[in-house]
Amino acid sequence: MLLKKIVFCSLLIPTALWAAEPKNNDLHWSINKGWKLAVQPKAIVQSLDNKKVFILGEDSQIHIFSAEGNVLGTLPVNEGVVDIDIAPRGEAIYLVNSKDNSYTAIDLSFTQDIDISQAPILGNPDAPVTLVEFSDFECPFCSKVKPILHELIEKNPEKLKIAFKHLPLRMHAHAQQAALAAIAAQNQGKFWEMHDALFDIAKLSPEAIDATAKKIGLDMDQYKKDMAAEETMQRLGQDIRDAQQADVTGTPALYVNGVQVKQRSVEAIQVMIDEALGQE
Repeated sequence: MLLKKIVFCSLLIPTALWAAEPKNNDLHWSINKGWKLAVQPKAIVQSLDNKKVFILGEDSQIHIFSAEGNVLGTLPVNEGVVDIDIAPRGEAIYLVNSKDNSYTAIDLSFTQDIDISQAPILGNPDAPVTLVEFSDFECPFCSKVKPILHELIEKNPEKLKIAFKHLPLRMHAHAQQAALAAIAAQNQGKFWEMHDALFDIAKLSPEAIDATAKKIGLDMDQYKKDMAAEETMQRLGQDIRDAQQADVTGTPALYVNGVQVKQRSVEAIQVMIDEALGQE
């Protein structure tokens, strides 16, 4: 707790108090950021990626801020909660209650605003519920999600659409080329044919990717032009930036109307779809 209190004080002491240069020449410091609070604080913790700050207030609420001081939300807690901690990226929060001597772990997520304006869509384009998938064609776990998503579309033909976003991981040598090939196929109206065919390849390689493009009937001259085009790389780069903005750290990552899917099963995702429909 002492360390947390020291960090907290350094955030909130007004800039004017730090105007003088430190006298110890071995110590170098500068104010990074700080903001005023509307509540008396009890405890503080910051995510390891430095994106979120969680402050437990005397008002029995946890106030969540961005690193710039923007309010992200508040979480009500019992009066006896005296300390908090979080998972590395703030995806879970842990509470200690001194009144009833209890410990509580809470999963936490934030609704994300994900741009799907250029994403290929599976299902009814006008459906009220959108499931966004960030995926990698060389990720074995992503291929296992494919039948789950198809079953969800069959169960919700008018209510659900699936938007595909690319996130080729650096550890996968051929994932980026496969993503570029899928974008090139999208330009010819055959994204989903390419999507399914790429996931059916046992071992991705440049030769296998090109052979797949030919197999599904793409105009190969146009395909090669699109593969090399700067616009294709820009579209891929935008998907990657969108993933970073949504705090995606791995694939597959699924979001139902902006809410992250924690359990990748038909039953669990269907519950989220039904909840989203109830909010319409």
